Amino acid sequence: MRFVFIFIFSLLFFVSEAQEKVTFAASDGLQITADLYESNKDKPYILLFHQAGYSRGEYKQIAEKIIKFGYNCLAVDLRAGGEVNYIQNHTALLAIQQGYPADYLSSKQDILAAIKWVKERSEEPVILFGSSFSASLCLLIAKDNSDVKAVIAFSPGEFFEPALTIQTELSNLNKPVFAASSKRENSYVNKVLKSISSENKTIFTPEKGGEHGSKSLWKSNPNNQEYWLALTMFFSKIR
Repeated sequence: MRFVFIFIFSLLFFVSEAQEKVTFAASDGLQITADLYESNKDKPYILLFHQAGYSRGEYKQIAEKIIKFGYNCLAVDLRAGGEVNYIQNHTALLAIQQGYPADYLSSKQDILAAIKWVKERSEEPVILFGSSFSASLCLLIAKDNSDVKAVIAFSPGEFFEPALTIQTELSNLNKPVFAASSKRENSYVNKVLKSISSENKTIFTPEKGGEHGSKSLWKSNPNNQEYWLALTMFFSKIR
């Protein structure tokens, strides 16, 4: 009996931790590194993108929880990044070593490459999940991309001015959007997303606290459960 218990526990641990490192090329040739959390290829995919200075490690805790909602996840190293949770951003390192552009807007092609890679595995439309600058990129891409079903945007903002203004660019976005922010960012995020119609967007902000970007979902954030509850309700809405 004890052996059976240990075996089941080990199996559950393996499933929650199971991941595979994958690579694919952006349109300019840069090799992109990502972690694939895949429970069943028939399930839809959520593509996870980190904030500035970070890596795919931003989603180590988050991806393991999201797959329990019935999704596969792909956590991607964008070319604008660094290290977080002891996971180095391989894409950013390669971009520097090989002389590729590594600014925020150049990371757009990394997100497009991730969508293309997933679409070769699944016919289901994808959900884009961004944090900080990548949240804004996800919103921009979703606007005109038929492969994108919805967007989860943690702390989106105007990271690309004067090249472009997010508030203006999103005026015709008609897909479901879940946006979250810390309490101090609330008024700013509402302003940035003002041009998205109210029937297409859900904006969550806690009564107090919170973090910038998807860190709000980390266990280290005292009110992370509030964010998870709001996100769970959004998942139910777009099923």
